[in-house]
Amino acid sequence: MSQSRAANAGTSSNEDHGGDKSDLRLWLQMLTCVNVISAEIRRRLRKDYRVTLPQFDVLAQLKREEGGLRIGDLSRRLMVTSGNLTGLVDNLVESGFVVREGVAGDRRIQQVRMTKAGAILFDHMAAAHRKWLEEFLAEVDGETRARLLADLQKIKRSASRSLD
Repeated sequence: MSQSRAANAGTSSNEDHGGDKSDLRLWLQMLTCVNVISAEIRRRLRKDYRVTLPQFDVLAQLKREEGGLRIGDLSRRLMVTSGNLTGLVDNLVESGFVVREGVAGDRRIQQVRMTKAGAILFDHMAAAHRKWLEEFLAEVDGETRARLLADLQKIKRSASRSLD
């Protein structure tokens, strides 16, 4: 181990916070909140609409783009591979919620667009999704929400800088 690495080996961000492992505790709390809420949203989407959360996410992206999206653009927005997206889109096509179309001039490129039935379904799901979030966060007052949003933005900026 190099001298500089050896000198820094005992220094961690936890020690910067008094060695109390607050970084780990914070991370685990954030992860737990996301997992608990996501699991319940997944359950309700399946039960009430027979749709998975990833399918909901596809429809949400397509709702933003009336003309549809190319598969590659959709996969980048959802941060999944085109291969993973293929099955999701296939199921949505089978259900009549999206259509897959070729792009003029390049048969290799596929465009996905939401159908009228998909838009109606998504509007119902989005309204339910908003109500569910209101329910999950009902005990969090406005001041706490504002503070949490500001703090989470700081965490996001800090994490993004460490990726460079």
